[in-house]
Parts: sequence; C-alpha cells; structure tokens
Amino acid sequence: MVGVDSRKESEKKSRSLAELFTRQLPRAVAMAYLMTGDRGVAEDLAQEAFIRLTGRFRHIRSPEAFDEYLRRTVVNLSLSHLRRRRVERAYLKKEGAGARPADHQAGLPDVATRSDLWALVQELPDRQRAAVVLRYYEDLSERRTAEVLKCSVAAVRSLVARAMETLRASVRGEQDG
Repeated sequence: MVGVDSRKESEKKSRSLAELFTRQLPRAVAMAYLMTGDRGVAEDLAQEAFIRLTGRFRHIRSPEAFDEYLRRTVVNLSLSHLRRRRVERAYLKKEGAGARPADHQAGLPDVATRSDLWALVQELPDRQRAAVVLRYYEDLSERRTAEVLKCSVAAVRSLVARAMETLRASVRGEQDG
C-alpha cells in the first residue's frame, strides 16, 4: 500500500508541476524577454528557472508561492545573464573586436514607436531595467519589487526614478535633434 500511495502522490505532484509549467511559462518567457531583449535567451532562462524550481517543488509549502519563486528566479537568472554579457562586451571592446561604428549616436531613433522606446529601455543599466520591468510590466508594488530585487523600497524608487529620467532625457534629446 505504501508503494501505491507514494506513486499516486508522485503522479499528483507531476501533474501539478506540469500545470504550473503550462500556465506560467509564457509569463516567465515574457518577463525574461523584457529583461534581456532576446527571445531565445528568454526561453532558455525561463526553462532554466523551472528546472531549478522543480527540484525544490516538493519543499514549497503553498502552490501560490511558486509564482513568487519563479519570478525571483527569472529575475536573478536574467541579471546574471546580463552581467555575463556586459563582461563579454567589455572584453571584446578592450580587444577591439566589438567596436561600434562612430555614427551610432548620430542616428538617434524616433521614440514615436514602441520599438524605439523598447530600444531605449534595453540601454538602461541592468538593475534599472529590472526595476522598470517589475514595476510597470509585472505591475508589482514598490515593496514587492524590492523583495524580488533583494533591496530596499527606497532603492527601488531610486532605480525607477533614474531609469525614467534617463528615458525622458533620451526622448527630449531626440525631439530637440
């Protein structure tokens, strides 16, 4: 009887994990995409987040908590990816292999379209971008955003304020030019 009960319990957990995966994957991919700007990387990060949480699934006391764990894991993986990418770019720039054309600043995009604004968001520093994504895309409160980013509410306010000022300055600069 014990073997049958444990097998049924295991099947039940597998079904509930599969349901969570099906329900939460699109949202996790979307959040990772907003953080990284790369669809393929976003899919990989979202799947990696699920893999990491699968081993811990049986320890989660409440299924509702899974959403929070997933969000935090996606943010952490995205920030790690962005840090690695920044280090790689710095190395390539130092070696001369990743030099950008000199006219990069000359043709500033017109922010009248969503894609242009998205390009400006992608240029924000990683933590500012994460704060903006969590506050405005995920619609989290400052307190929840602070918990996900593991910082104070004041730090979230500062990150969002600096990000918005940077975006405003970019838009103003383009309108003047």
